[in-house]
Amino acid sequence: MKIVYWIGTALLCLLMLFSAFNYVFFHEILVKAYQSLGYPVYLIYPMAIAKVLGVIAILSNLNKTLAEWAYAGFFFDLVLAVAAHLMVADGGEMFSIAGLAFWAMSYFTRARRNSVAY
Repeated sequence: MKIVYWIGTALLCLLMLFSAFNYVFFHEILVKAYQSLGYPVYLIYPMAIAKVLGVIAILSNLNKTLAEWAYAGFFFDLVLAVAAHLMVADGGEMFSIAGLAFWAMSYFTRARRNSVAY
């Protein structure tokens, strides 16, 4: 169970950090993507900051409530990304669907790992 947790968590965190990196360093490309999805472009930098903070909250595990909020934020981000890409039919939903799979691996094995003593 630990291995599945760490694989899912690592892949989820890498995806979120990759996304935040793109938000910051490829801003002009993301502006066009956000506009095509119908999102306001002023969300790009706050989303990048939120993703980095969410990764820190999950990996540090200092505060379980904060980690739960980070998981919730990532869940809503990924579900809304899938929905947005499906609505505009641009074929960009695959990364978000993969992210949801990584999220599920991490979240559900984390809950089980925390409830069972190893």
